[in-house]
Amino acid sequence: MRMKFHYTKEEKSWMLYDWASSAYSIIITTAVFPIFYKAAATEAGVSAANSTAYLGYTIAIFTFILAMIGPILGTIADYEGMKKRFFTAFFFLGVGATAALALIPADEWLWLLVCYTLAALGSTGANVFYDAFITDVTTEEKMNRVSARGFGLGYIGSTIPFIISIAIIVLAQSGTIPVSPVNASRIAFLITALWWGLFAIPMFRHVHQRHFLKREPGLVGQSFRRLGKTIRNIRQYKALFLFLVAYFFYIDGVGTIISMSTAYGTDLGIGTVSLLIVLFATQVVAAPFAILYGRLAEKFGAKRMLYVGISVYIIVCTYAYFLETVTDFWILAMLVATSQGGIQALSRSYFGKLVPKQNSNEFFGFYNIFGKFASIMGPLLVGVTAQLTGDSSKGVFSLIVLFVIGLIILSRVPEPDAEMEPETVV
Repeated sequence: MRMKFHYTKEEKSWMLYDWASSAYSIIITTAVFPIFYKAAATEAGVSAANSTAYLGYTIAIFTFILAMIGPILGTIADYEGMKKRFFTAFFFLGVGATAALALIPADEWLWLLVCYTLAALGSTGANVFYDAFITDVTTEEKMNRVSARGFGLGYIGSTIPFIISIAIIVLAQSGTIPVSPVNASRIAFLITALWWGLFAIPMFRHVHQRHFLKREPGLVGQSFRRLGKTIRNIRQYKALFLFLVAYFFYIDGVGTIISMSTAYGTDLGIGTVSLLIVLFATQVVAAPFAILYGRLAEKFGAKRMLYVGISVYIIVCTYAYFLETVTDFWILAMLVATSQGGIQALSRSYFGKLVPKQNSNEFFGFYNIFGKFASIMGPLLVGVTAQLTGDSSKGVFSLIVLFVIGLIILSRVPEPDAEMEPETVV
């Protein structure tokens, strides 16, 4: 008998934040900003390989910052009322810095990277606490479906501001509207900030912290002591510890491919319009596949579907090495589209089933630090390889080792149901 799902107002509001924030992911992280930045760097005389490397180094810097503060803030956020405060602070930093990108002169490529760093800190920081809210809004039985549906809504929702942005940029390039291509990109940045802010309102109104620790005197000091205790004891949770290690490796490759795909396509000589169309199609295809991953996880298990997603990315890295034409880039993008949402959604829900609910922020802080530290390694690997070889394809191909290691370690992770009590890793 097929299980019927009726989503609560809290679940719908939580999922809608994916709809809101995914505009940033596609327009700023993946599409318009990298093209805008690459054009600015080229205008300043920076080579294609070096500008790609600098973007990789920038991603490594802001992920390192967030990796350092994530567990600390997550530990504090476990106390009553603190999760929403941290989420709000990072949210406004992200939205504000995204809007500020529109004010940076087009030839100031270095300042573009600085502002991008602040926007990325806000976006990824808010997502840390947004992800942790999953334990507050739904049950373990619905977690895979809710998480996957959130990613699906994100892909669908992001296509609307993306289409508007593409239309403005294409019309500006053709001279149909009295707007320069540079200003068309700036308008896209403002659209992103507006979309993100508007559709985040239900999250603020209806999502609340249900699982928490009561506040106590010396909140910060107590948080550091709890963090130290968790670090000492985290290996007692076998499934959780092994999953984090596996996640560290495979999510690095996923994040690197998402954040640097446009710069990589530009290096291959693919035009701006072609890149934007490919990325739009990727969003459209990714939406149903993200939801499909959630449904298949109910039938075959989340871990098996993670195996599928990682295997697809191994194929992606291999195919990228031989990439030569726009058609090849299309094939690569569609392969990524089949699994990028599913692998992220199931990783989030799988981890959510492993963590103690009253300490969800603290453990999601570790989820963040493992993911973000991993995201330092991938972009650096691609950046260094691109500079040493002068070939971005070799950098992408080198990511394959991360997926293979992640797959092997994931195979040793016990199922969440087995994680009833702390168990020492042998």
